[in-house]
Amino acid sequence: MNKAELINYLSEKVGVTKKQAEDMVEAFVEVVTSTLKGGGEVNIAGFGAFMAKTRAARMGVNPQRPTEKIQIGAVTVPKFKAGKGLKDALKHAGMAANAAPAAAPMTPPSAPMSPSM
Repeated sequence: MNKAELINYLSEKVGVTKKQAEDMVEAFVEVVTSTLKGGGEVNIAGFGAFMAKTRAARMGVNPQRPTEKIQIGAVTVPKFKAGKGLKDALKHAGMAANAAPAAAPMTPPSAPMSPSM
C-alpha cells in the first residue's frame, strides 16, 4: 500500500474527505519525524515504536577501488520495533495462510508413475 492508497482507505474507513485523510497522514509523518529529530521515541501501544539509533563509525571498502579502505562516519538512522499486537496479528495471519493450502484436498496425478522412476 502506498501513500495515496492509505489516504483513500483512511477516508473511507473514518468517513472523512480525502483532503482530511491526507492532512492526518502528513501530520503523523511530521510528528514522528520531528520527535525522532529531537531524540525522542513515538510509541503506539500494540503497534510498535519509532526511534532513532546512531550507527557507529566503521571501516568500509571503496566500491570503485576494492583494495582501498575508507572510513564511514557515524550516522543516525530511523528504526521501528514492532509491538506485541502487530507481531501476534502477523503470526496468526501467517498461520492461517500456511494452513489454507494444506487443508486443500490432494488431486491424484494425471498419469500413473512408472516403476523405474
